[in-house]
Amino acid sequence: MPEKENADVVVKEPRSVVRKFLARPQGEGMGAIVRRSIGRFELRYFDPFLVLDEFSVTAPAGFPDHPHRGFETVTYMLQGAVTHEDFEGHKGTIGPGDLQWMTAGRGIVHSEMPAAQGTQKGLQLWINLSSKYKMIEPRYQEVSSKDIAEAAKDGIKVRVIAGEALGIKSPIYTRTPTMYLDFTLKPGAQLRQPIPRSWNAFAYVLEGEGLFGTVKSSPVSAHHLLLLGSGDGLEAWNKFSKPLRFVLVGGEPIGEPVAQLGPFVMNTQEEIDQTIDDFENYVNGFEKAKHWRSEAALTLGF
Repeated sequence: MPEKENADVVVKEPRSVVRKFLARPQGEGMGAIVRRSIGRFELRYFDPFLVLDEFSVTAPAGFPDHPHRGFETVTYMLQGAVTHEDFEGHKGTIGPGDLQWMTAGRGIVHSEMPAAQGTQKGLQLWINLSSKYKMIEPRYQEVSSKDIAEAAKDGIKVRVIAGEALGIKSPIYTRTPTMYLDFTLKPGAQLRQPIPRSWNAFAYVLEGEGLFGTVKSSPVSAHHLLLLGSGDGLEAWNKFSKPLRFVLVGGEPIGEPVAQLGPFVMNTQEEIDQTIDDFENYVNGFEKAKHWRSEAALTLGF
């Protein structure tokens, strides 16, 4: 992991924290537990972000066969592994530190189930697509943990899931322009990270405690989502005795109407009605759903 100098990074107008949420555990899928911070009743949508879940799942619980249309799902594993299968025959295991960036486009039916003993933990982010991309063909971008770009400087380590930090760029292509950075700050470290001024951005704390926006702010601990206000970057400090780990995510707002019914995200109610019709009749992208069941579903007797 290269050491990078960051003295030339300038944040002239640091973003302040304008809202803070504690993501509390709730049931989801089949026996899984998620801490949902975006996509809950207080924050239905933070353009272009639809959902942020910190999930925890232990076999036989999981996320059996289910559809998606009109957006992207980004799965980033923190602990353990999840097996992914879809109706096109795409199958694989997302292990610790691995990334799967799935563009559902016009339609995917898939399952996500534990692949190891014990508890599997990770983050799943749903990113909206603009109307011109909602019906594109599905695609995957998958990066193993060893291939995720990393850099370190002055007590700061970053894993660059999407975008750029400390002079390191991710190879991930984002149809909706997005940055996704996994930071760890050692005690005493201070971060200055530029964010495009026109983008919406948030931080989500995974471990430890930190100060965000201003050094005089109140400490923020794990499982809190911080919505960031206007400005050209984020400043964060670890003034505590243990490492601080958080993800910083930003995206360019799409600015279009959103119509959502569970895993279907379109622009109008008419398009949602059409999506339901397509799914129920196995057409317009859902043809292979008619006769497909995941191996996990068959094993568990669904």
